[in-house]
Amino acid sequence: MKKVDLYRAKLRSLNFWDDYLLSESGLPGPRGNLELAKAAALEGSKLHFTHWLTFTPEKAPANTPEEFLAFCGTLGLGKLICLGEGVYFAELRRLANDPRWRTREAVAMALQMIGVWDMEMLLTELEGWLAGSFLEQRAVAAGLCEPVLLRETTVSRRVLEILDHIMAGIEKSGNRKSSGFKTLRQALGYCWSVAAAALPEAGMKALEKWAGHPDPDIHWILRENLKKNRLVRLNREWVVAMLARL
Repeated sequence: MKKVDLYRAKLRSLNFWDDYLLSESGLPGPRGNLELAKAAALEGSKLHFTHWLTFTPEKAPANTPEEFLAFCGTLGLGKLICLGEGVYFAELRRLANDPRWRTREAVAMALQMIGVWDMEMLLTELEGWLAGSFLEQRAVAAGLCEPVLLRETTVSRRVLEILDHIMAGIEKSGNRKSSGFKTLRQALGYCWSVAAAALPEAGMKALEKWAGHPDPDIHWILRENLKKNRLVRLNREWVVAMLARL
């Protein structure tokens, strides 16, 4: 039995979950208990999720056990959307701007949950997020660039187009010292390699287009992706040539 399934069974045996989630959260520490969070999202109800989302940054600072409750609540919104409650997309978008990086990561995981369920709906929704903040764009990139979501050519092509759109925004951005910009840049430093590996010919062409751009942040993003083994395995000679261009 998988660890997530064991946690699901444990949660079903409890009347009150918070104490167990707090004690098994793994926080403070370098890694929260993702298996338990997934179990809580799968087993939990709207009542659970809305309660856990009351653990705001002020009430549950980063890297505390209480933040784990906010993580579980955020992930649970993905389940509610899968059940047809699309109204919670607005709350997910708000949480994409949360100052806690784990909560922002829960947003990306919730988007991936939705993508497995209905990728077309997810892509349509996220088009609107592209006009949002740097952190909202980061959620788009991190949420979509997951190999399990990129198994169809048409989907992979659209994701490459979305990354290209975000990259164009990087080119025009004048606010590069903000933490939001740095977080978006960090995400783009790996997301391109995931999308390019899913659709190599189109992905390599998209990256080649940006290699000729003089912007130093764009060059940093490209170099970070070219370090990834998934691209090296794809075409080592191409990677070497691209690095030489940069």
